[in-house]
Amino acid sequence: MKPVIALVGRPNVGKSTLFNRLTKSRDAIVADFAGLTRDRHYGDGRHGRQEFIAVDTGGFEPQKPTGVVAMMARQTKQAVAEADVVIFVVDARTGVSGQDHDIARYLRTSGKLVLLAVNKAEGLIESPKLAEFHELGIGEPHPISASHGQGIRSLLDAALQAFPEPAEDDEADDEAKPIRLAVAGRPNAGKSTLINTWLGEERLVAFDQPGTTRDAISVPFEQGGQRFELIDTAGLRRKGKVFEAVEKFSVVKTLQAIADANVVVLLIDATQGISDQDAHIAGYILEAGRAVVIAVNKWEAIDTYQRQMLERSVEQRLPFLKFAQVLYISALQRKGLGPLWKAIVDAHRSATAKLPTPVLTRLLQEAVTHQAPKRSGMSRPKLRYAHQGGMNPPIVVIHGNALEHVTESYKRFLEARVREHFKLTGTPLRIEFRSSRNPFDDAKN
Repeated sequence: MKPVIALVGRPNVGKSTLFNRLTKSRDAIVADFAGLTRDRHYGDGRHGRQEFIAVDTGGFEPQKPTGVVAMMARQTKQAVAEADVVIFVVDARTGVSGQDHDIARYLRTSGKLVLLAVNKAEGLIESPKLAEFHELGIGEPHPISASHGQGIRSLLDAALQAFPEPAEDDEADDEAKPIRLAVAGRPNAGKSTLINTWLGEERLVAFDQPGTTRDAISVPFEQGGQRFELIDTAGLRRKGKVFEAVEKFSVVKTLQAIADANVVVLLIDATQGISDQDAHIAGYILEAGRAVVIAVNKWEAIDTYQRQMLERSVEQRLPFLKFAQVLYISALQRKGLGPLWKAIVDAHRSATAKLPTPVLTRLLQEAVTHQAPKRSGMSRPKLRYAHQGGMNPPIVVIHGNALEHVTESYKRFLEARVREHFKLTGTPLRIEFRSSRNPFDDAKN
């Protein structure tokens, strides 16, 4: 799983600037879920081949804060509890403050790997002024400039040196690997009940598998001859020195589970309906390109009218997951679990399906014959041939001329034809267009 790097420090030391630098052009995921403050941001970053999750926090005041400051301090402490590495950001221009000492004292007792980043240090790399930051007792200061990008590479080298780079996937061994299955959803949706029901039926004992993230646990089990590796987002974790809100629901754990999975079961509480939180998680699953099955739990707890309204709500609130199977289950009463397993296997089969080039090209030609793309000016896009560009999710690459003029509606038409022929269900399907270069462009210029 991806390591987690939390940025901690007093206000106005440049944490958000550093966060934007670490996540580059990727949009931060705003964690406006219940129990988390809106000024806490989560984003994906990459250093070489190593991916990580960066967490931006508000200004930290660990010594008896009150009001809003107390809420911000609690959120920062939760970020530290979730993190694998903490980057303590200080300001080289203002020097060491009493608040820096308070934060350093708290971080020294956290048991986390803490790195000291002295920001706004452009032009001060060799300055003796940096020596005063040794008194914080955090270790060697790392002079950086978040706004100019100076020192960021060496800082990330130090932060990620304990985490091995992920090995390149070997497609030849994919069939022998277990299906990585994640169960995601908001608190009290029944994730733990569902997982315990699965494990109880299989009589398998959960064990801790050492990983790069705090309390990361994977649970191996077998169903119908197929090996699975369950990646849990809550419920099966060891109880450590973790805050109650983090124990109930951790954004980081959910993002890690989704990123590390082959298939995600999005569990929805039928008694609570579909919330913005469910939609946020569903959106991240789609963005990550993961196969997904929607399971509506506690189906036995609502009446006929509520069931009709919930079925309509799924269609209205999650239209971007219309390719996913929706199943109505009761984890407590063990109802609907058989079809759920079938949907999981079907979603994985679709996500890893091999789409032969001759078949894709024939489908493309049949689609164009049935309905040609719209003209753009005096020309019409010409779709010549197609091939598979990747899997999990499946990617179809279409070559031709003037493909930048293909409309979104025609793209959806092509996607529907491919899905129907290969019976793809439960997985996103991405179509990419690559136009041939016009040899006469240079002559025109």
